[in-house]
Amino acid sequence: MAGEDAVFKIFPRKIRELLEQAGADSGEIQELRLRAGRPLFVISGGKEQALTIRGRLVPAEGESLPEGLFLVSREQIGETVDLMSRFSLYAAQEEIRQGFLTIQGGHRVGVAGRTLAENGSVRVMRSISFLNVRVAHEKKGCADRVMRFLYTENGRFLNTLIISPPRRGKTTLLRDIIRQASDGCRAGSGETWIPGISVGVVDERSELGACYEGCPQNDVGARTDVLDCCPKSQGMMMLVRSMSPDLIAVDEIGGEEDARAVEYAGSCGCALAASAHGGSLEEIWEKPGLKRLAEEGFFKRFILLDKEGPVGRVKGIYDERGKECLI
Repeated sequence: MAGEDAVFKIFPRKIRELLEQAGADSGEIQELRLRAGRPLFVISGGKEQALTIRGRLVPAEGESLPEGLFLVSREQIGETVDLMSRFSLYAAQEEIRQGFLTIQGGHRVGVAGRTLAENGSVRVMRSISFLNVRVAHEKKGCADRVMRFLYTENGRFLNTLIISPPRRGKTTLLRDIIRQASDGCRAGSGETWIPGISVGVVDERSELGACYEGCPQNDVGARTDVLDCCPKSQGMMMLVRSMSPDLIAVDEIGGEEDARAVEYAGSCGCALAASAHGGSLEEIWEKPGLKRLAEEGFFKRFILLDKEGPVGRVKGIYDERGKECLI
């Protein structure tokens, strides 16, 4: 295990000891899933493993689960919740009622359990029994290969949409695009220096900047402003009105409301960098909001990540007509 960092410190002692014995490395893990009375699953490199009572990680993708697995108790779930909220669940409820909590280091813990609703909205979450710890990974430089395709000859950022199935690296790639656009980078056909621009990030689920107590835990660049835990469509309009960004970045767009906000930002002179779930250009064009944007030629670049092989591998980069750029 690569050090006692924040992602492991939220677990009770028994779970930490078993993970350490198993050689679990937070630098490689993508997710840890804990469910009361069920096995602890570790997702690493896109593959799922389960933790045994003897401190081993074994494959868990067969027709039946292996024997001798460690089962997470309800008490251990409760202790984890106490640790991740620093023993102040009440203070963390505003974030938790949205379904997650961001901890130090930028790691995001998804939560599920019994909710109490009021006027159609979740007021509070109690009896938390399910946790999904998504380990934050910064891979600076992972966008080096694509940056030269994302600018015009005169250095203006082209509206870009990253397309990827879940857990294939789209958020990590988008984060590095944000950083490089903000700090400045070498891009264009001649690999010339492009000065940094003002970037506004709408981080609805705290995955891009991974803000902890208001401060980004991830490096999103020196000229970047982050609107944390704010709905994408509302946040884009707020940033245009208040922060005057040259580029707005959002993760996982898809609906009509998102599309209208994207169009609004574009009409105000902002460039857009966004991501969306999908396995192909055709899948994206089947989604009503994105289909309209694609048909209007709003996005000038589509980056498609490969659904197989190493996480984050770029399968292709395409222009607004769907024609592949030479990479």
